[in-house]
Amino acid sequence: MKIHHTGHGDNVCETDHGGKPFVANIVHAAKQNQNFRTAFWTGCHLQMTVMCIPIHGEIGVEMHPDTDQFIRVEEGQALVRMGNCKDKLDSMCQMQQGDAVFIPSGTWHNVFNTGSYALKLSSFYAPPKHPKGTIHHTKADAANKDYSG
Repeated sequence: MKIHHTGHGDNVCETDHGGKPFVANIVHAAKQNQNFRTAFWTGCHLQMTVMCIPIHGEIGVEMHPDTDQFIRVEEGQALVRMGNCKDKLDSMCQMQQGDAVFIPSGTWHNVFNTGSYALKLSSFYAPPKHPKGTIHHTKADAANKDYSG
């Protein structure tokens, strides 16, 4: 079985590498990504995306009823807010590079960029949340259900 490995100079964000064994530097991939969301690896039971949130931007309030999520700050500063209701995100925590949050299915959440440059995130979903190969260049693209990237 061949395991594909990316180097630090490779443009690793140009395709979804899922469905096969794959080794990558996640920090490098997240820092290289300029899209709001790029599906980086999509398997049958797990998906990883990388995200770029602009200054003063946010992911947007969301809840995944059947998907657990893990979000890690690869570069920048963030504020994560969570709660049981869309209108009551009463738990919050500041995050910086290397910090991560585990979000159980059914939990409303949002992540805000509180830094002075783009926030770079990696995000894992189990099971996958987005179609394989998803690229959302902007948050507006992500909100448009018909957008295919």
